[in-house]
Amino acid sequence: MSSLIDSDVEYRFNRGLRGYLEAVTSALGIGLESCTVDLDTPVSAYIAIDWRLARFPGRDVALIWDEQHGWAATIEAGCGEDVIVLAYLGGDEVLPDPRQVVRFLAALRADDHSLGQPDPPGIRQPGNHDELLDRLG
Repeated sequence: MSSLIDSDVEYRFNRGLRGYLEAVTSALGIGLESCTVDLDTPVSAYIAIDWRLARFPGRDVALIWDEQHGWAATIEAGCGEDVIVLAYLGGDEVLPDPRQVVRFLAALRADDHSLGQPDPPGIRQPGNHDELLDRLG
């Protein structure tokens, strides 16, 4: 069950988040069909990337986003396990400009570790969806 109680708020939040994710996927040159959204707390999204990293040739790459940590680059773990986080975008913005996400992913692909961080940033506490709705609006 979604943690967004008010159906109007849930609709506007979902629409705003999907708009943001559409901007990110468009900037990445892929379609929104590569993305899934989970509105449970913490709200999160998953974007499948259509290439692999040279250092992990047998593993799919994905970007994940959640309302607490922002963006992270991941690879699939295999055997039904969760993904393995390679790096977090970091910073203090949970909804950064899509161009920042593109630069982060490009740096990861180039094996450039100047962007991102290994530990999850605590950008915000999950659950204040009104604040996120204002930012997505």
